Amino acid sequence: MFTVTLAVSAKADELEDMVNYVRTGNVTGMTKYFDKIIGITINNNQATYSGAQAEIVLKDFFVKNTVKEFLVVQSGTSGTDSKYAIGDLVTATGTYQIYVVMKIKDDVYLLKEIRFEKK
Repeated sequence: MFTVTLAVSAKADELEDMVNYVRTGNVTGMTKYFDKIIGITINNNQATYSGAQAEIVLKDFFVKNTVKEFLVVQSGTSGTDSKYAIGDLVTATGTYQIYVVMKIKDDVYLLKEIRFEKK
């Protein structure tokens, strides 16, 4: 008997999880998908942060901008190692276009970049 084993990512829906965490403003949940260095852009202010710093920056953003709704407009893959989602985040202070990029590392997709641009 011949058996074929297919190696599959431990969790195939990391991007979906991340979208749901953004939808609820759950930064603590997001941290399990943080890479060592994360690019964060908020209204053209771009910087790279360690995971701990990124957690503080994102918590501050979501405290100041309570989420009402997050609608994904487009999602997909880029090359063989990245997934992305683009959507509209409706908050108490206005609507932001969000861009989330996750890149595969050790068979798991990790957050590499997140952008918030006020519309």
